[in-house]
Amino acid sequence: MRADRLVSLVLMLRQRGRLSAETLARELEVSTRTVLRDIEALSAAGVPVYAERGRHGGFELLPGFRTELTGLNHDEALALLTAGSKRGEQVFGLGSALASAMRKVVDALPDSHQVTAVDVAERFLVDPATDLLARRHVTEDVPEAVMVEVRRAVLAGRRLRIHYAAVDRAPRWRTVDPIGLVTVRDKGYLLATTSGADRTYRLSRILAAEELPERAQRPDRVDLEQIWQERSTQFRTGGEQVAVRVRLHPTRRAELVDTALAVLVEEADENGWLLLEATFQDSRHAEWALWQLGTDAEALAPQSLRDFLRDRAAAIAARYAHPV
Repeated sequence: MRADRLVSLVLMLRQRGRLSAETLARELEVSTRTVLRDIEALSAAGVPVYAERGRHGGFELLPGFRTELTGLNHDEALALLTAGSKRGEQVFGLGSALASAMRKVVDALPDSHQVTAVDVAERFLVDPATDLLARRHVTEDVPEAVMVEVRRAVLAGRRLRIHYAAVDRAPRWRTVDPIGLVTVRDKGYLLATTSGADRTYRLSRILAAEELPERAQRPDRVDLEQIWQERSTQFRTGGEQVAVRVRLHPTRRAELVDTALAVLVEEADENGWLLLEATFQDSRHAEWALWQLGTDAEALAPQSLRDFLRDRAAAIAARYAHPV
């Protein structure tokens, strides 16, 4: 909306000083012509913005001008700025809105706190793109057009038509009643119902979406935390799951627990290693998880899992048995 863009433009000039039309256009994701029209509108509304000509010119506000935005204390602003640093563009496609909100947060602070809050927020890094082993953090790509339609239907309480590609199935259109959106470790999910049955859709697998005019069949109030817990439990206890007994070095426990659907039994043996009974979604899931742990884990059962890991290790050993 233009009103939001005008506020963002004023805040950028307040916080960063003189900026060129090209810089403003890039930050606001509009054309330079739109920026020039916005500058004219601000001037007509009495905002003291003026142009500085020349090589280092641009637009600037008269000193002392302040927008009327009210009061966050220092810690509240710091919390929001830090949260906003966590790749906000991944949060249901709200990256540009988050950037605008962060500018308003900074401007709401007293002048004496603005520089301090921004500087402190820069000292916190939340969930970087790579870990200490340089492994890239994989994020899912959801087309903006899809995310806009899904988000709009969820907030407006209207039915949603999605072209969904389930695993190992051809994509097909479905009409759903959206309940809410959940993000877990940068993976987004749409919680919905179809003919009253619970459904959970991975946002990255929605190829196209269309908000429908009909009202969604859903309760007026919702507890997404409880619904997510219930569906997570249903997922862990359904399907063709595989139960695995494994002997594990204690330092790798967190990795296994993080990967498995559930850990049912856990005890230590006489050598300090852990004996675990865990469940996985299927045999491929179990094979992948145990292989990642290398010699820090030994699958004790089922025998088919032991056979797979043995044969795979033997094949790799044979590949490297002779010098190149």
